[in-house]
Amino acid sequence: MSDAHHNECMLKTVKTLFISDIHLGTRGCQAAALLDFLKCHEADTIYLVGDIVDGWRLKSSWYWPQLHNDIVQKILRQARKGTRVVYVPGNHDEFLRDYVGSSFGGIEIVEEAIHEMVDGRRMLILHGDKFDTVVRNHKWLAVLGDWAYDFAIFLNRLIGFVRRQFGLSDWSFSAYAKNKVKQAVSFISAFEEAVVADAARNGVCAVMCGHIHQPVIRQMGPILYLNTGDWVESCSAIVEHIDGTFELVRWKAATPQAQAPVRLTYQPAVCAVTALSRVSHAPQNDFD
Repeated sequence: MSDAHHNECMLKTVKTLFISDIHLGTRGCQAAALLDFLKCHEADTIYLVGDIVDGWRLKSSWYWPQLHNDIVQKILRQARKGTRVVYVPGNHDEFLRDYVGSSFGGIEIVEEAIHEMVDGRRMLILHGDKFDTVVRNHKWLAVLGDWAYDFAIFLNRLIGFVRRQFGLSDWSFSAYAKNKVKQAVSFISAFEEAVVADAARNGVCAVMCGHIHQPVIRQMGPILYLNTGDWVESCSAIVEHIDGTFELVRWKAATPQAQAPVRLTYQPAVCAVTALSRVSHAPQNDFD
């Protein structure tokens, strides 16, 4: 990414950034988009909500380009400058769970976290893989599924290249498949319900997770459910602004026009949280 491109973005100062499922160490990681996003946002706190590094893939084959190193260095620099950085490991970086309670380069490693929102209410932060029965009980099947997902991402790139030659917009084969396969839709729904039930047991107002690569902000009963998405397909993160609103940011999108903001106001007697869900765009640039 050129310096000229970076200079076009207006630096935003926010209260909190929530990022997950970067999958550093894989070819599917959209590292250029994430680095650009980090350069355009400054936060008091950054939560890394799991699967930041893909230990599964690095065990089988080493892939670590300079852009992936740049992301690590960027986060470490922010920690040195005073940003609180909290790392909640996921299943792909589960090796870091052996270091829960430790701090490396100013980055705190925790199993789960409780975040206090602007209005004083509490949010549970976890990766979410503990609710995935395949990951918990049949890891070999999860690894096989991971390879299948990578193949779908490869098809995304191939289809995207062909479509661009004909002047067509990008289209995600993997996202289409997930939305059309009944079992996948059922899994996502069951996952969200399990996460929300865990939040209710912990007596919190909201829950933030990752794992399933499905970015969303949704009220589910008395609990506000937020999923950060990923940096393989969605290129998404969640931002908590100084005024307490939450924003779902898609840093890379198929069209240069941003969607109109949609504000969702929740029951003040139960969980008075206002969320802003919007697609945001980096200055026009093809990250692929």
